[in-house]
Amino acid sequence: MTEPLTAADRCDRCGAQAYVRVVLPVGELLFCAHHAREHAPKFSDVATHVQDETDRLLAEHGAGTGAAR
Repeated sequence: MTEPLTAADRCDRCGAQAYVRVVLPVGELLFCAHHAREHAPKFSDVATHVQDETDRLLAEHGAGTGAAR
């Protein structure tokens, strides 16, 4: 099982708090909700696992949910 993302986990694209972890055959990428939505078409076919915690945004910040879906 993958560890929960924390405030220390940052988006590899912009440095914002990461809410999505994309596990690839050769490593992983972390994305904020915005960049997860933007890049989902590219990583969805090659990812071995996608850990999407964007539902926490609604509870924490009152923002939308479902970034990588």
